[in-house]
Order: sequence, then structure tokens, then C-alpha cells
Amino acid sequence: MNIAICTIFPDLLEPFLRTGTVSRAISRGLARIDVRDIRAHSVDDRGSVDDYQFGGGAGMLMRPEPLFETLESIPWSRESRVILMSPAGRPLTHSLAGELAKEAALVLFCGRYGGVDERFRSIADDEISVCDAVTSGGELPAMILVEAVLRWIPGVLGRLESARTDSFSTGLLDFPRYTRPAAFRGMAVPEVLLSGNHAAIIQWRFQQALERTRKLRPDLLEDVDVDALRTEFEKLQERADRSSIVSADKDEEHG
Repeated sequence: MNIAICTIFPDLLEPFLRTGTVSRAISRGLARIDVRDIRAHSVDDRGSVDDYQFGGGAGMLMRPEPLFETLESIPWSRESRVILMSPAGRPLTHSLAGELAKEAALVLFCGRYGGVDERFRSIADDEISVCDAVTSGGELPAMILVEAVLRWIPGVLGRLESARTDSFSTGLLDFPRYTRPAAFRGMAVPEVLLSGNHAAIIQWRFQQALERTRKLRPDLLEDVDVDALRTEFEKLQERADRSSIVSADKDEEHG
């Protein structure tokens, strides 16, 4: 997958590209990520990319020339999905990240100041927001989107099942997870998780995920068929368990 991130602060992206999931995707040849400096197409020798709004109003706007020229400088831009990171955009969700992962190429534009000239906004294929809050620029939201998308690319994570069983994958928040030791400072791992009874474990996980969702995000359960949720949850958990067993067998063979 090709991804271009267009920004006036390219230095913000450098540590991100060298870390964790993103670094792994790049080093494995599964993603190419180019950072494009919008100021390289500034309108004057001072590096200006913004100006006052026609009609007045608070805040400067990013001018159309640097934005269009930055897009046109990307060789594969015609085959890409152009996304403007914007608080006015549709919300980024786990399923939307999965959809974007199927694209051959993405171009992300990080707005600054009071936004971008409407003429550039009108040619974007999509506008996406990561939360109902406003940041000073689109760089942090773009990083969140990139990592969420790359998790869906086969080979980036240890197992794609990790992405398929994340929070929101079945419409529920994640269930509680535990590792060793079984007892720590008076807090014990639930007995069902130590029982070896996979059917009982899956039922426990579903109930815990359902209760957590009801408590923290009841909006996710509005007009939802809980029995259908349970069926989908069980299918994903069984698939993840099989994947885990196969992975463990391979680790033993090559250990």
C-alpha cells in the first residue's frame, strides 16, 4: 500500500514512521509512506501557504495553490483515495479502517489554521475525523488513521486475527484480558480462564464485553440484536483460538 501524508510539519511524522506497527509495515515492504511538505509549494519566498478569508472571519485558511500542487506532485495520486483530515469529517471506525486498507493508495492532507480553501476541499474523496474534538492540525489524526489502517494489512501484525478481534470488530468493546502471574497483590485471574474449557471462556468473554459496552458505550448497543452479536463474537473467538494454536505449534517447531 502507498500512503502519502501531506503536512506543513513533516518533522512531526519522522518518529512515528520509525516506531512499532508502522515501522514494521515499512520494513517488511507492506507499506510505502511518503511525507510531503506542503511548504515546498508555498506561494512566496517566505514559505506562505495561508491567507485571510474572503468575507472576513477569524482564522487564516490554507490557500488552494500549495494544496493542489502538493497533490499533483505525487506520482500515483490519480490512483489514490484523497482524504482530508477534518473535525467535520465522518468518524474513523474500526470497520472504516478495514475498508481503507483495501485501497491501493491513500493521500492524507493535514489541515492547519482555520481549515482549507473550499475549492480543495471539494475535490477530496473523503473527510475523516478521529474524534469529536478539534486539534491544531491534522497530523495527529493522520497518524491514528495510518496505524488503524495498517493493522488490517496481512503480515503487519503477528496474526490478522489480532485486528479482527480488537474492540469494535463485533460491535462490542474488548473483554478483560489477563496474563501471568495468576495471582498478583491479592488480585486473581478469573477461574474460568484457567479452566481450559474454551466454550465457557468464550461465553465469559462475551458477557464481559457486553457488560463493559453497556457501561462505557451504551450507544453501540442501540437497536442491536444481542443474539446476533453473540453469534458473531463466538465465530471470531473460535477462529482466533484456532489461529493461536497453529501459531503456537509453529513456534514450537522453530523454537
